Amino acid sequence: MRAKLFLAFCLSITAFAQQKKILFMGEGAMLTELQTVTDKAKIVPVTTATVMQEITDADAFIGTIKPEYVRAGKKLKWTQIMSAGVETVLHLSGGEDLKNSDIVLTNNQIVQGPEIADHALALLLTLSRGINTFMQHKATETWQPRPYPGIELRGKTAVVIGVGGIGSQIALRAWAFGMNVIGVDPEDIPFSPFVSRVVKPDQLDEVVPLADVVFISAPHTPKSHKMMGPKQFDLMKKDSYFIAVSRGGIYDMPSLVKSLDSKKLAGAGVDVTDPEPLPQGHPLWKFNNALITPHIAGRSDRDRARMVGTIQENIRRFVNGQPLLNVVDKQKGY
Repeated sequence: MRAKLFLAFCLSITAFAQQKKILFMGEGAMLTELQTVTDKAKIVPVTTATVMQEITDADAFIGTIKPEYVRAGKKLKWTQIMSAGVETVLHLSGGEDLKNSDIVLTNNQIVQGPEIADHALALLLTLSRGINTFMQHKATETWQPRPYPGIELRGKTAVVIGVGGIGSQIALRAWAFGMNVIGVDPEDIPFSPFVSRVVKPDQLDEVVPLADVVFISAPHTPKSHKMMGPKQFDLMKKDSYFIAVSRGGIYDMPSLVKSLDSKKLAGAGVDVTDPEPLPQGHPLWKFNNALITPHIAGRSDRDRARMVGTIQENIRRFVNGQPLLNVVDKQKGY
């Protein structure tokens, strides 16, 4: 009996010693959900005040990792960021430490695709059906007389910049409304019945003039920075729409304001801006045909469950030495 107890004790000690130490920058219900995934992982909650003392012997980090964490975390093999975009950890000051390390970076790409695509179409439909105007009339109890300038989407052309986890979902929804969808993406996109054509970013100027609506759904990288610049806004069709739901750094804000001010665009819907938050007094606020939402397109009643589920699965895979989900190409930035 003593021998069996001793053996069990030794096995428990060995199992504990083999546990992976994973830091989590957070608290509350998500902490509990991550701590109960597997006994092969020890999930340690940290704050900005405690992270440096815990990260020296940590195997992984969940949260927005900073350059000083990377430098101090000599044992780090994996870091998981909560968002789909990774520019906050790769492309800002000090991001080279992570980019040039052997640490595997994973993100939450695709997880929020349905919500953001719904939001993108909601912005377009609000503008094309004049719902924004009717909401203003409701405040003054004004019955809108005819004629009514509603826009039919069927037969129109949508250019989707970035046909990844978000853009592919936008393409599906635009196609369902009868639109012809052209994608712009640096990668070779698999065949999709929802996208009639895919071009590379250096062909953007060829397809922008065809667009009745341009959707921004690409990740923000050095190569995509301001890719919708003054020239591209000049190339846009008269009475077309502009919708941005991924990152504000991909389009040139002054050019958007100019296109609205000149009445070239029929309207714009942006969930992301540069600067962000959009400050009071910014000229974009003054346009009745500019819809502005505060970077909330990825929120819904279901996105959190998918986000937690992806991280839980990556914890299981990490401790078992299996390939992780949503691995980011750190050199490309997505």
